[in-house]
Amino acid sequence: MAGFRSLAYQVRDARNDRALRRHSLRRCLERFAPYGHRATWWHLCDRHGIAPEDRGADPLRLVAALEELEDARAVWLEYERQFAERRRREKYHGLRRPEWAWGGSGDAVVRCADPGVRPEGALGEVLRRLVRVLESQPGTACPVCGEQELQWPDMAAPSAPVGPWEGTWAWDGPVCGGCGIVVPRPALADVPAAGAA
Repeated sequence: MAGFRSLAYQVRDARNDRALRRHSLRRCLERFAPYGHRATWWHLCDRHGIAPEDRGADPLRLVAALEELEDARAVWLEYERQFAERRRREKYHGLRRPEWAWGGSGDAVVRCADPGVRPEGALGEVLRRLVRVLESQPGTACPVCGEQELQWPDMAAPSAPVGPWEGTWAWDGPVCGGCGIVVPRPALADVPAAGAA
């Protein structure tokens, strides 16, 4: 199974045909897709002028999209490295539980409830904003755009998806009315009890 860097090399390799280069970029999203796979793909396509279904996309556009994804991945990997280092120090000093932590992972750091509604700006800049919030304290607003309007899904049916989107479940948290991310509960200072809307 190819890793992110091997796939990125395939995207850049001019000897590969356009379809393989596009496919390799899509496979990079299996390793790192900060908004979720579909939302991240649509974001990259919109920002770099790639038709989502175009198998013969311009290689320069594919490489530009890859560079944006690589920048965001570098931001997130550095945050994870610093977080792990800080947790090791805290555990050494007897603090066994962080006051709060973001449960994101490489597959979806800031999942979008609807792939068509995403934060403004480059992926790297969005993650830099997120990291600034993660390194402070939980708040009452969206950690990405600062929007106060957070829409809680119907908690009466926690086993049903909120919508037809990939993996958005009612217990993940509220959806930001500004940028559309699902705000994880640990990012919020005052979280209603389960079952409250």
